[in-house]
Amino acid sequence: MGSKKLWERTERKKDDKLMPDPRETDLIIPIMGATGVGKSSFVNALLGEGSKEQAKVGHELQSETAHLQHYVIPYPGLPDRRVIVVDTPGFDDTTEDDREILRRIAVWLADSYSKEAKIAGVIYLYEITQTRMLGTARKNLDMFKKLCGPKATKNTVLVTTKWSLIRTEVGISREKQLKHEHWKEIIQQGSKMFRLDQPPEGKTALEIVAEIMEPIISERLVAMALEIQTELVKVEKLLAETEAGRTLRYTLEELLENQKKMAQRLQTEDGGEDVHRQVKDTDEKIQNTLEQLRALKIPWTRKFLGFFKLKRRSNSR
Repeated sequence: MGSKKLWERTERKKDDKLMPDPRETDLIIPIMGATGVGKSSFVNALLGEGSKEQAKVGHELQSETAHLQHYVIPYPGLPDRRVIVVDTPGFDDTTEDDREILRRIAVWLADSYSKEAKIAGVIYLYEITQTRMLGTARKNLDMFKKLCGPKATKNTVLVTTKWSLIRTEVGISREKQLKHEHWKEIIQQGSKMFRLDQPPEGKTALEIVAEIMEPIISERLVAMALEIQTELVKVEKLLAETEAGRTLRYTLEELLENQKKMAQRLQTEDGGEDVHRQVKDTDEKIQNTLEQLRALKIPWTRKFLGFFKLKRRSNSR
């Protein structure tokens, strides 16, 4: 058995729930998005009502998916290969911090890639009832883009969910905003956009999976590695050095500044019981954010090594 890769030595934990039997012929489809957008419900629609295996569905913003869970789904036309969908936790999960969520997603993807399982594509779910692309929604979109990378974007689909909870004309207006603003760059890079279960234009979960699978079956498109997989397994970067790791660190730095401002404001208010509770809560949040930032800090030795390599390449030109 060969020596462990950098990502295994620095990020893998004994209790990580990884796929026990990945195969070279596997076609994997991670399902990403914020907590509560309907990822587990999407998986269950693929499994079917008669399936013994069902993904646990959370209620509103309470997450039921802290670890990545994979499911083999029935797919016609591929008798010799497994199609596997992966229910992933969202950033701003209710049970784990964002750095831990990134670690779990990165380790699962690195492990499957190192064992030569293929990524067929990625499905990103977004709840159409969201009025603005702020906070959690923006963070999840940014992390999705960095985990996939621009080269794999053509193998992704963007799916709006929960159309039954909004007036159609309002949903269409928000859909246009997504297409021409927030998702414009990804769509230009080749990603497709669909509505889930919104007749007559909407598609079912299986039809959306088919949008990924059919080009691969007909060999018009090939399965590709995601950027996070290449960075960790091939380039052997630390998680903090990856594009996703750097993006999360910037997000946490902004969050820390806002938390500190909140703490300063609370100190100027009259000290009632409610204020004391808010001060304690804010202090705990600050400490949690600092811990995540420490875990995403790049050691100075790695920075020095990176500078040395860059300088050597520059001198060789």
